[in-house]
Amino acid sequence: MTLNRKSVELLAPAGQWESLVAAIEAGADAVYLGGKAFNMRVHRSDFNFDDAQLKAAIEFAHERGVKIYITLNNLISAEEIAPLEKYLAYLNEIQPDSILVQDLAVINLVRKLGIKIPMHASVMMNTHNFQTIELLKKFGITRVVVGRELTLTEVALLKEKTGIEVEYFMHGDMCFAESGQCIHSGVVFGQSGNRGRCMKPCRWTYKLIDETTGETLNDFSYKLALNDMCMFRNIPELIQAGVVSFKIEGRMRPPEFVRRLVSTYRQEIDSYLADPTGYVVNEERFAELYKNRVRDFTTTFAFGKPTIKDIGITGEREPKIFSRAVVEPSFDDDAVKNIFAEERAIKTSNKKPKLSVRVSALESAEAAIKNGADVIYIGGEVFKPLKPFTISEIKKAAELAHAAGKKIILATPRTFKEEIGIRNWELGIDGVMVGNLGTLNSIKTLTDAPIYADVSFNIFNPVAADFLKNLGVVQATASLELSFAQVRSVVENSPLPIEIIVHGAIESMISDHDIAKLYLPDYDEFATPDKLNRHYALEDEAGEIHSLRVDQFKRWHIFFGKDLCMLPYVEKFLGAASLRIEAQNYSPEQTAQVVKLYRDALDGKLSDKWKVVSGQRKLGAGIYRFKQSKNSIQLSS
Repeated sequence: MTLNRKSVELLAPAGQWESLVAAIEAGADAVYLGGKAFNMRVHRSDFNFDDAQLKAAIEFAHERGVKIYITLNNLISAEEIAPLEKYLAYLNEIQPDSILVQDLAVINLVRKLGIKIPMHASVMMNTHNFQTIELLKKFGITRVVVGRELTLTEVALLKEKTGIEVEYFMHGDMCFAESGQCIHSGVVFGQSGNRGRCMKPCRWTYKLIDETTGETLNDFSYKLALNDMCMFRNIPELIQAGVVSFKIEGRMRPPEFVRRLVSTYRQEIDSYLADPTGYVVNEERFAELYKNRVRDFTTTFAFGKPTIKDIGITGEREPKIFSRAVVEPSFDDDAVKNIFAEERAIKTSNKKPKLSVRVSALESAEAAIKNGADVIYIGGEVFKPLKPFTISEIKKAAELAHAAGKKIILATPRTFKEEIGIRNWELGIDGVMVGNLGTLNSIKTLTDAPIYADVSFNIFNPVAADFLKNLGVVQATASLELSFAQVRSVVENSPLPIEIIVHGAIESMISDHDIAKLYLPDYDEFATPDKLNRHYALEDEAGEIHSLRVDQFKRWHIFFGKDLCMLPYVEKFLGAASLRIEAQNYSPEQTAQVVKLYRDALDGKLSDKWKVVSGQRKLGAGIYRFKQSKNSIQLSS
């Protein structure tokens, strides 16, 4: 391949007009920026572009041969759909070069409204496999910002298999969790990181403890504070991996910072393009880049999993702490009780919701069936020391369920990089619950079983649910970041049956970082693999204990300090199609107790709805302490 200036796009951020000018003058090929709403940077009112400025920005850039990409990449609440339609119509008038999307509703509306703007899939869509890309291409996605957990080798394979344009974060602030799979800020503060309001709990201090004994194994430090990405020394590798757009993070950065970064990368990229054979890294440029760094640098997953050197463990270079750890609200918190006292129940269709339970072992499945569950989810991620369901166990679970007139649904992992492994679908199952679009795309070619969409789809509005319905999904799960009023709006207006998670241990983050290698004393994956069979936790400065679990794919799951419990308010949720208990961390005995309580509550037999389950962790209210997950746009009441 002959390289030239058009072979690689240098993509710069702009949060204000001065930054736009600085980026273009410094040599950016394209600039991404957001409007005053519907984007992932809405903390400050003096940043982002109003409608007139967006139009002016596009004209200014196009006159100089530079492209403008509009970030429309946060989750959209139901009450924001009408303003979003108007915004899309306006963007269609001013014609940016693309819009960057996360919410499935945006893809749906672009098609419905006849919007003639190319779409790029945001990193928030958590794209890790070619099946997802192939499906997105059918809906007009022309470029994908791939998941940050992919190595460049994996990126190259995706590019080779799909032929799609690949955009890659090559400099700036990085997340510890998988993109789109962190709900900590949204649940604890009512300000969702998936909606542009992240309060950055990954920048808190934590200590690692033995969850059973409480022993401190690694004292307080900034354990989840990943350093800033810097691929300055790896431009050839990016190009060889098929990356066409080199993305600089930093829409909240000042103009001089943007100018310096863009200029430095522009010169280095041009040096390589001019003479790939004779190219060597310009050490003077790198020294200047390093001297002006915010955090220290890392290449994150580009060449393998990060190590302790890639974490800003001391916090000394952390530019801003957005929040401090807080005590999570109890399920009987006064604010929670007041909200449910004021809010009307979800409208019912005179049909009692199903009671579903997700379990990690055959014994727990049997306990759930015996105590009144209608649907049991098995499979997917299973946490050590438990082992994944075998084919014989799946068949046995199906036999037990069917004998009791219940259903067994096989769950799949939220994230996968390879093809679905199970080829024998003679399992007796009643459906498959999928965790991402790629799995959905694959399952449809493997079985005619009904398809259910898991909570990882981040369904925030009825239009996104409609998108999944058109793909053949029979039921979707509401986002755990929806307040009660917002989840009620989704359920009542969705063309697809909606399940609501009402109880259980809930992951605040899912991460591909190896926490054991990073922080567990004397851990060796060869000499002491049994250490992963013990349970550990992160304790924050507010004293909340966040359970840690590692699954069979070596991904780490970080849980909230309190288990969700909506038992006292269950009558408010009766209009949902299904209410789910997450019992993956529960013993068979605990599973039996919890399922029985909710079964009695649904059947009107539970007189004391404040009863709690013995042996459980503390019970919390999740997002339901807040009247709404804060929107990105001010709506009139």
